[in-house]
Amino acid sequence: MPAILQRRPWLLVAAIAATLALGACSGFSERTRGALSAVTPYKVEVVQGNFVSKEQVAALKPGMSRQQVREILGTSLLNDVFHANRWDYVFTIRRQGVDPQERRLTVFFNGELMDRFEGDEMPSEEEFVATLDTRRKTGKVPQLEATEDELKKFAPKADKKADATGTPAAPVPALPAAYPPLEAAR
Repeated sequence: MPAILQRRPWLLVAAIAATLALGACSGFSERTRGALSAVTPYKVEVVQGNFVSKEQVAALKPGMSRQQVREILGTSLLNDVFHANRWDYVFTIRRQGVDPQERRLTVFFNGELMDRFEGDEMPSEEEFVATLDTRRKTGKVPQLEATEDELKKFAPKADKKADATGTPAAPVPALPAAYPPLEAAR
């Protein structure tokens, strides 16, 4: 027996206990894997880049200036010094329980004017929002019209003086067309 184990017998006991515990853990994890997979930690939703919709891509026309493209798509994610005539728009989203999404669009310029663009098929804004909505669908569409009785609840009440004398109350004065500057109020 090594000298260290003669001086510290508890070390041998601890090593045996650790070996037995590790052996028990492998059987434990196999039996409870199904239950543990149901309990997952929260993962933060990661959105990076510029979302470009189908509608924005449809608005792009060859011959547009860089400023016009920037007004439609926003500032590009990547402006490469070595490729000054190319803007890359990249959008990624990583969400728990959903495969990561990545979309790319590259806009090519000839001098100051857009020459062409190429990239992935972009979803419409409505399609993209639908993929983000994680609420359960009830299938029931709420009624969006008010009945005449419901509208009467919000009708303005007649002034009591107008009812008694038969003449309407004094009208509310109109707002001024412009307000004086704040500096003049001092």
